[in-house]
Amino acid sequence: MPALNPARLFLYACALLPAQATWAALPFAVAPVQYRTAASGYSTEAVVEAVKQSTLTAQVSGRVVAVNFDAGDTVKAGAVLIRLSAQELSSAVAGSQAQVAQASANLTNARANYERQKQLFQQKFISQAALDRATSDYRAAEAAALAARAGVGQSTALSSYTTIVAPFSGVVSARLVEVGESVTPGKPLMTGFDPKDMRVIASIPQYKLADVRTAATVAVEIPSLNKWIEATGVTVLPSADTATHTVKVRLNMPANLEGVIPGMFARAHFAMGKARKLSIPASALVRRSEITAVYVVKGDHVSLRQVRLGTPDASGQVEVLAGLNPGEIIALEAVKAGIYAKSPANAPQN
Repeated sequence: MPALNPARLFLYACALLPAQATWAALPFAVAPVQYRTAASGYSTEAVVEAVKQSTLTAQVSGRVVAVNFDAGDTVKAGAVLIRLSAQELSSAVAGSQAQVAQASANLTNARANYERQKQLFQQKFISQAALDRATSDYRAAEAAALAARAGVGQSTALSSYTTIVAPFSGVVSARLVEVGESVTPGKPLMTGFDPKDMRVIASIPQYKLADVRTAATVAVEIPSLNKWIEATGVTVLPSADTATHTVKVRLNMPANLEGVIPGMFARAHFAMGKARKLSIPASALVRRSEITAVYVVKGDHVSLRQVRLGTPDASGQVEVLAGLNPGEIIALEAVKAGIYAKSPANAPQN
């Protein structure tokens, strides 16, 4: 490597000092655009969903007489969510119990008659046909008693369906009925989920599956929360969508993530290696409608320049695909730079 010329270094430093003094006088931080080593791979859109989520439906017909929780409420497993009117089912249970009593009485009578007929047959006072009829009546009475008891069990089970309880602890996401409504079997009543356990679902093109399976790390970006989360596990579902030819991939997330709820938009970033990228901090970006730009600093003058971006990363940096060159100075605080750009101090000098 050739030796550096001390005179040339001195001249370069002297030329740089005035510019640095000017940047220091600006009311916002600045930094040069430069290359940096960052993760390289594949990114795709995704959506957050709860691992435990369910919609409770009515299993019997009835009228809603009580709704104990509303959307947003936290419930414990086994808590009573909704009650339906049980008058008709109570009548059905009473009727079934009456049928059991009747069947039991018939069984007792048939058993006694069978015992008498059996003794008479042994004494040869009746024929075999008469004993067979008594035996048949006795067995029919036994079957009727069993059927009646089963009917009571079924009616009691149906009666218990008028009380809808929470299958697990979680949060109510939607209440779908009001007090006084009549419901039929299959009618959705309430939806809930467990906020402690979330995952992300991404649709991956078939030609990217090999890369996804070999990804060293997978990060999930939640843009609305400005949050990056490292996935704890990746599951590629063993089926493809025939219409889009994509495969769903589940990304498991750590437990108890604050602010993350089902339905949120997310991005899945599959890191497959490292690459040098021209990057800038995300705080330097200005987004106006469909335009993304940065404030470029030249001396004490600030101007807005549109840029084309690549994918962001977990460190808060965003790749620049076009619009900036290495070494150019940009404002790191976009809001302050925008205010300065509109001030008289930013007017071009003649």
